[in-house]
This record gives sequence, C-alpha cells and structure tokens, in this order.
Amino acid sequence: MRTLKLLYISLIISISFTACVVVEDDYHDNYVNLEDVVTAYDLWYIDYNQTAGTGDVPFLSKAFTLSFINGKLYANNNLVGIGSTGNGYGIQIGYYNTLNGFLEIDHNIDGYYDFDIIQISNDRIKLKDNYNKVTYYLEGYQKYNFDYNQIFYDNIEYFLQEYDAWEKTYTSNSGAINEFDNENFLAFTPENITTFYSSQDNNGTNIANIYWDYEGDYFVDNVQGYNDLKILTLDYDSWGNEEFELSVINDRKISLYHLSSKTTYEFTGRGYIQYKKSALANKSENVVSNDGRKRTKVERETKIKRN
Repeated sequence: MRTLKLLYISLIISISFTACVVVEDDYHDNYVNLEDVVTAYDLWYIDYNQTAGTGDVPFLSKAFTLSFINGKLYANNNLVGIGSTGNGYGIQIGYYNTLNGFLEIDHNIDGYYDFDIIQISNDRIKLKDNYNKVTYYLEGYQKYNFDYNQIFYDNIEYFLQEYDAWEKTYTSNSGAINEFDNENFLAFTPENITTFYSSQDNNGTNIANIYWDYEGDYFVDNVQGYNDLKILTLDYDSWGNEEFELSVINDRKISLYHLSSKTTYEFTGRGYIQYKKSALANKSENVVSNDGRKRTKVERETKIKRN
C-alpha cells in the first residue's frame, strides 16, 4: 500500500496542480482527484469501531456522518432528527479545502486539521491524521440509499443519551406486576455508555426537579437474526438485572418489552440535547450532564431471541 503524503507525490510528478488521493494497491493503481473523492457521496458514515491509533480528533469522534459540499463541512452529531436536519446533512461545522494535496479542515470550535486521504474502495476511505496519530474509516452513501433507521440501532447507546430523561408514557395491560412498574424515568449519561439513572418520581415531574434515586450499570446486546432489535439490561443491585427487548418507535419514543413479566413499556424522550460542543461534561449530584460526549468503540454480545 502506498502511503506517501499527497503533497510529496504532487511535487514528484510535477505535472498537475490538482489535489490527489492515495489509492490502496489492492483496489486500484492510480491517483484520483481528492475533491472528486470526498464529494462523490452525499454522506460519509464514520465507522467508529474501525478507528485506529492512539490520538483523537474531537469533531470526528463526535460525528456520525460528514458531508463535503462546496467547501463547507457538515456533520450529523445527533441521531435525533437525522435525515431531516439540514436536509439530511446535519449542521455546518466548518470549512474544508482540497487544493494543497491533502484534506484541510477548519472546524468552527476545534480549529485546523490536516488529513491524508487513502481510498480503500470506491465507497470507503480513510482519514489519516499523522500529527494526532489516529485514522478514521468512512463509508460513502447517497441520501437515497442511506438507512436512516438502521443507524439508530447501530448506535443505540448514543441515541439513548440524546434526551435529558426518558419518561414512561405507556404500560401494557398484559404482563405480571413487577418492580419495574414503579420506575417512571430513565436517563443515560453522555459520560460513558455504561451508566444509567432511574427515578420513581411522578409522571409529569419537571426535568430539573427529577430526583435520580438510583444509579447503576447497563449494557446492550445484539439479537441474532434481527437488525432492528436490541436487548437492554439494567442492573438493579437491590433486585437484580432487568432485561428488555428494546426497539425504536421513532426518534423520540422507544419500546421496552420486559422479558420476565411480559409487560411492554413505552418511554418518551424529554429535553432534547443537541451536541455541538467539544468538551466533555461532568455530572453533579442528582443531575444528568448534557454538555457534550465522545463516541467510543462499542463491543456487544449476541443473544438469541427468547420468543
């Protein structure tokens, strides 16, 4: 694989002032125009689990998609509203330039970054930041074939973080009485993808006044043979684990099917959080922080559907 810096290549060949992109030998043995590569797709999905290296680029660790449009850089930092915000492109987060042989990005908050672009295949590229020692993998999609629904399930932990609280708004008549019947609010901290909060405050309580009387661990598992279903486990020390089949109804409502009692609950998001800032937040007592977040690699086990 050729990994020579693009500017260095352009100086050697001295036949063109057009920015180029390195193409991996196992895909193609040519150099192609960098602007054509980054604008070939409406959306570039950041496959964060493939990220390599020890460094970090804050705005890339936050975004789900990037779009390069006429020198402007757009990102979907939220799952809520994805597909509709900014005509599907998200919000503008800065500017980009491809004229100097590599991708230059001027981010509105995080400042200037330079990337080598390595094309893996027609619809996959790598953004390599040599200074920060990190490489991000991007998958290209047109808006018409991008699965806006599937992205919720692929990143379900982050979707759960996009509201200050989830309020129980429906309980099915069927199902056995159980301890979870008393839990009326859930929240998932943006500080990590392992901590949840619950409250037995009355429905309709102002978000700022909710007392989070329990803090515990949670984890999400895949379901064998299902792309649109997850298993959510909430660890309540006092009475053990509670397992649910988790499905997304829309970008404001989720369904939790309680596996032991066979009760279906619906929770509605309250207090939408739009993630723009770069800094991570700290949680104060009894308050779920919402000042920022950073994606991390997610590893899930796979379970067999019970019924």
